[in-house]
Amino acid sequence: MILCAGPAKADLRLCNQTESKVGVSLGYRDTQGWVTEGWWELKPKGCETLLSGSLAARFYYVFAVDYTRGGEWGGRALMCTRDAEFTIRGIEDCLARGFDRNGFYEVDTGEQKNWTIQLTEPDRTPATAAKP
Repeated sequence: MILCAGPAKADLRLCNQTESKVGVSLGYRDTQGWVTEGWWELKPKGCETLLSGSLAARFYYVFAVDYTRGGEWGGRALMCTRDAEFTIRGIEDCLARGFDRNGFYEVDTGEQKNWTIQLTEPDRTPATAAKP
């Protein structure tokens, strides 16, 4: 996966650069604490605004699922999700509160006021020939 800033109005956007339909959830800290939201469904090669307006935080967290081929983009930051559309306050005790828990990857915006995340195909390692 590759993350980079691009020209955009003051928003947090995510562009799906894959050939798959993907579902995206977002975690961030606001004035009341941690919150996770989802799901945004992005078509192949499509973009979506996840948050409108100037960004208030430096770090945002993303968890995405490949609906077409299976698999996911995730990381080490454990946060709450659920299968249906959601907004969840707090990242503690996800399972005890009836939510799923998934690992989100961190996006460092460098304190920019707008940012575009590019979701790309996972690196593919070339197949190696079998040795006799």
